[in-house]
Amino acid sequence: MANGHRWFAALYDRMMAGEEKGFLKHVRSHIVNGARGRVLEVGAGTGANFPYYEASDARTVVATEPDPYMLARARRRLEELNLPIELQQTPAEGLPFADESFDTVVSTWVMCSVGDLDGALREIRRVLKPRGQFRFYEHVRSTHSIGAFFQDVVAPACSWFGADCHPNRDVAAAIEGSGFQLMEFRRLHPYPNIPPVSVSRPHILDVALPN
Repeated sequence: MANGHRWFAALYDRMMAGEEKGFLKHVRSHIVNGARGRVLEVGAGTGANFPYYEASDARTVVATEPDPYMLARARRRLEELNLPIELQQTPAEGLPFADESFDTVVSTWVMCSVGDLDGALREIRRVLKPRGQFRFYEHVRSTHSIGAFFQDVVAPACSWFGADCHPNRDVAAAIEGSGFQLMEFRRLHPYPNIPPVSVSRPHILDVALPN
């Protein structure tokens, strides 16, 4: 990750243009508009969530992204939007913030690609205030044995082509195991159950609270 993924960053917004005009605009609106107080977004990518903060109750927003090529695109988007969002290049597994310093943490399609899933979730739990919210949208391991087997088979290729994406991670279980209670759990299937998009099914949308 230190060297980043130049070509993935260059193509990402184009690849996701259809989804951003479709189901993702509703997902991002729900996740981001509910953010309040001092907000941390981990894995901001190219900054696709940024426009939605204008309608939120966020007092301040800090966004982190470890990939330098993604970060550069996020900075350009931020300049175009002229929003007071602070950007930092740092991984979710090593957040340079004090304990209990954020009211809300936001994550959209991040946990599939972090180098250390449990470590990233521990850091999110550490920086979140006791009554804070972890608002996330992630694609996760299939609940069906055949789907999960397919995800396991293609995981190495997905990691290589998709900037370290691991489609077979049981993110919901990892979040619960890191000291969170799932409050608004929803399992979604925005993609049809046909290859290759079936590898990214299902998705989960939730607001988790620290135990």
